[in-house]
Amino acid sequence: MDILLIAGLWFDGSAWDDVVPELTALGHRPVPLTLPGQGDGTSSATLDDQLAAVVAAVDAAPGRPLVVGHSAASSLAWLAADRRPEKVAGVALVGGFPAPDGRAYADFFAIEAGVMPFPGWGPFAGADSADLDEETRHRLASVAVPVPEGVARGVVRLADERRFEVPVVVVCPEFTPAEAKAWIAGGDSPELARAARLEYVDLDSGHWPMATRPRELARVLAEAARSVA
Repeated sequence: MDILLIAGLWFDGSAWDDVVPELTALGHRPVPLTLPGQGDGTSSATLDDQLAAVVAAVDAAPGRPLVVGHSAASSLAWLAADRRPEKVAGVALVGGFPAPDGRAYADFFAIEAGVMPFPGWGPFAGADSADLDEETRHRLASVAVPVPEGVARGVVRLADERRFEVPVVVVCPEFTPAEAKAWIAGGDSPELARAARLEYVDLDSGHWPMATRPRELARVLAEAARSVA
């Protein structure tokens, strides 16, 4: 199965470099995406531009792909299901939950000169970054790309009710499946609360398992692909 890989804020397709060979060895075709404004050398991209790139990748897949969104990009994976519910086999959300209709995509940190720079590791102290050693922290920070304001503050628009029929796998790295279930039941993710088929998978890592647990993450995604095939 084609597995489309969308990194979260600040990172391009190279974030999946250690996951790609593992998925390939497991018999899948991983397709890491570098989004407009997030690694392609431009800074004026919008959320619509990024979504168009994801939808184009879905359309280019020879079959029905699994769309993987990490962190904030969980919203992009879910938007792909909204735009192509008949084409997306399933979505896997790694360490994130989709924003509801009408909400800003990722207006989390300060905008400076039209972009949202990587804020350093301070905001991610604790479970998010506990498994990152100094070398990995430096490596990730050195390749982080400021996110265009038009992406971070872009408004999520969802319209096709068929998205709720697309299978969802919630991969839980720095939180547990029990916590994720409680958050959804408590109203923190109205989109996932309406999903007809929702699975949870525990993954013992911090917020960036593609950097710290690539083999384990690949196995989880391969199993997700099998479950939605």
